[in-house]
Amino acid sequence: MINIKENEKLNILNHSCAHLLAHALKHLYPNAKFWVGPVIEDGFYYDVDLGDEVIKEEDLSTVEREMKKISKSDKIIKRIELSKEKALDLFKDDPYKIDLINNMDDSTVISAYKQDDFIDLCRGPHMPTTKSMKYFKLLKVSGAYYKGDSKNKMLQRIYGICFENEKDLNLYIKQLEEAKLRDHRKLGKELELFMSDDLVGRGLPMFLPKGYIVWQELENYIRNKEISLGYQHVLTPCVGNIELYKTSGHWDHYKENMFPAMELDGESFVLRPMNCPHHMMIYSNKLHSYKDLPIRIGEIAHDFRYEASGAIKGIERGRHFCQNDAHIFVTPEQIKSEFKNVVDLIFDVYKDFNITDYRCVLSLRDPLDKEKYHPDDEMWDKAENEIREVLNDLGIKYTEEIGEAAFYGPKLDVNVNPAVGNEYTLSTCQLDFCLPSKFDLKYVDSDGIKKTPVVLHRAILGSLDRFMAYIIEETKGVLPFWLSPVQINVIPVNNEYHLGYAKEILNELKFEGFRVELDDREEKLGYKMRESVIKKIPCSVIIGQKELDNKTISYRLYGTDETITVSFDEFVNFVKEKIKNKN
Repeated sequence: MINIKENEKLNILNHSCAHLLAHALKHLYPNAKFWVGPVIEDGFYYDVDLGDEVIKEEDLSTVEREMKKISKSDKIIKRIELSKEKALDLFKDDPYKIDLINNMDDSTVISAYKQDDFIDLCRGPHMPTTKSMKYFKLLKVSGAYYKGDSKNKMLQRIYGICFENEKDLNLYIKQLEEAKLRDHRKLGKELELFMSDDLVGRGLPMFLPKGYIVWQELENYIRNKEISLGYQHVLTPCVGNIELYKTSGHWDHYKENMFPAMELDGESFVLRPMNCPHHMMIYSNKLHSYKDLPIRIGEIAHDFRYEASGAIKGIERGRHFCQNDAHIFVTPEQIKSEFKNVVDLIFDVYKDFNITDYRCVLSLRDPLDKEKYHPDDEMWDKAENEIREVLNDLGIKYTEEIGEAAFYGPKLDVNVNPAVGNEYTLSTCQLDFCLPSKFDLKYVDSDGIKKTPVVLHRAILGSLDRFMAYIIEETKGVLPFWLSPVQINVIPVNNEYHLGYAKEILNELKFEGFRVELDDREEKLGYKMRESVIKKIPCSVIIGQKELDNKTISYRLYGTDETITVSFDEFVNFVKEKIKNKN
């Protein structure tokens, strides 16, 4: 989907449409008070205080009709410049606008935009007339705390989008409908993969038995890959002393994203947001020789970050997640070869999952931001040039983005373009000269001198949670044989005559190591087959009189109408081959 913020014309159009929305709300709700209405990647929103009145999803069509009425009136949109004193007087009845104005410098030229009987504080620019906003759609309504602070009043946030023509709007609506069908939250509920409950806590999903099977398959898959490449896996605690994160620098650079500290027995502990400090301590547990390096420490680690409530999205983004994390301790001479090995692993995994729509980003620091990044220009220049050289040597196409690095070092991000929503980072490899120094890590080099190793931070699947969400949405929940929680559904045509043989087949398939269910409900075959499709089970085995008499199996794959009859051994070999090849 298009990024509205990055398209100058659509940016102006959508910001103007946010004012059109506010104008319509003021007509329908005369006591409405307005906070802010910015453009976002997929349209715009406006935060509004309607007092005791509540806008529901079904009310949006009424608001749209009023917006269209104002649009057709073709009123000129005028820019007005105000002194701070005049602005305070003009918006004296709106406490939210007064707050904005009071936070402006006295010398600031304040601008507002007027369209007919409505005026709103804004920097602009705007479209010339209200008629410019013809092709729009209000998408949803939600709650949003004033200034994003849960201690403040809850406002109503109305989302919308606007395009230049009807074709683009209809295409976007069609994409939204497709996105709803793919939404991993919807599919996760329908397929009984995971759940959440506010009593447990927002952003803390729980995996149900079928979902945990998918989780375990992903965990086993990546762990086995890593073991074959010389990784050593560890287990570290989900909490750490606050001094650990002060040493690493995370407390200074990341504490706003961490859960609050817990005071116990005179010590302060926090739920860990990442695993590198723990792995640094594991490395420092004993003295290493240059002959020991590279040392590859891996962990499927439970982490916790206090994400804003508005950012929480199923298992794609939660407050608890599990990282497929690893830290590789190398000598400077080993940086290129190990970085290449990580890149090779990333693309080997992408091949297995048929991930082809991605781009590589070299994420760099912003040298002007002295607060976010570790202050060592020489270190940064060296680290950034090292990654550039590796990527160029490998012939990897990449773009560079300023200000996207971790606080301790630059990184390669592999961003996927998912079937639902905007692109996000799935895999990453970060080069770190900073933390090894902070933890005083050493190895004895060939000359007998103790030296500081370099660390590669890398995550291939990213987090198992996000990767699982990505795969669910890419496949619309139709998971491949090897990953599906139920691989085969055994369906007897008639329980009275065929259930016994169906149970024999069930037990033999289980013995072969397949995940199998038996549908022995007293329902017609057609109904059971439809249920199997709804559950997105890869294969349905049908057991009727012909199969009983000939001791064969008839099966139908998901998405096909063809029923194939084979011997039991042929079927087992067929399924094993599909699982082995990850088809």
